[in-house]
Amino acid sequence: MSAYNPWRALQREFACRLWLVRLIVIAGLLAWWEIAARYWVDPQFLSPPSRVLLSLPSLFGTKGVPAALWITLWELTLAFVIAAAIGLALGLAIGLSQLPRRSFVPIILLLYGTPQITILPLFVLYFGIGPASKIAFGVSHGIFPIIVTVVAGVQNIKPILVVAARAMGASRWQVFRWVIFPHMIPSFFVGLRLGMAGVLLGVLLAELYVSSAGIGYFTQMFTESFDPTKLLGLISLLAVMAITCNGLLRRAELHFQRWRVN
Repeated sequence: MSAYNPWRALQREFACRLWLVRLIVIAGLLAWWEIAARYWVDPQFLSPPSRVLLSLPSLFGTKGVPAALWITLWELTLAFVIAAAIGLALGLAIGLSQLPRRSFVPIILLLYGTPQITILPLFVLYFGIGPASKIAFGVSHGIFPIIVTVVAGVQNIKPILVVAARAMGASRWQVFRWVIFPHMIPSFFVGLRLGMAGVLLGVLLAELYVSSAGIGYFTQMFTESFDPTKLLGLISLLAVMAITCNGLLRRAELHFQRWRVN
């Protein structure tokens, strides 16, 4: 039998209390939303959560909505994978060398601060109005936070660790696998979560303005037809999608940094 670990017991107790607090906050917000929608706000602009929940079957029964969910999920997944791969590669290339870091980090920060919606017509011009423009626009929103956080994570690694590993005969891949990557995990996954939010924003904006399919298109359609029930139902599905993706990233982060916990 394993020995009793008071630290782990304290962690489990804290996690249980944290979940309880989250549930109380969510229940309170839903209760406030229900009361406000029923008694204070015009039903043409806001529907109570109970009505939104009951409308989900009719939402899925709306022609084109199930296919739109799959299209947006596919575009979001592909854009996120591309942004993560390119962002990690560029972040390492810039962060591991002093000259590229000093040369390119200011340019990246400038591009990161530029409102991407202003160049959406260029993406449509280059990639058309199909899925390619949505994916590319999502990548443009998600890649910069990943690059910035990877560069920051690499800079936080103590140089003595890299020098010691090379002195003991480690190859470049071994230095990256056993020294650089484990120490940049927290920053990298922070960038992934920020990048996920950015990719979702970029894909939805592109669908909102230059698409006849996807969740963004139906969001605009439900807004123009003054159907807040289906609109809020669609937003709730987006929230569930975002929370699920964030939870998967959190699980992956805990898996890769087990050595920090143990």
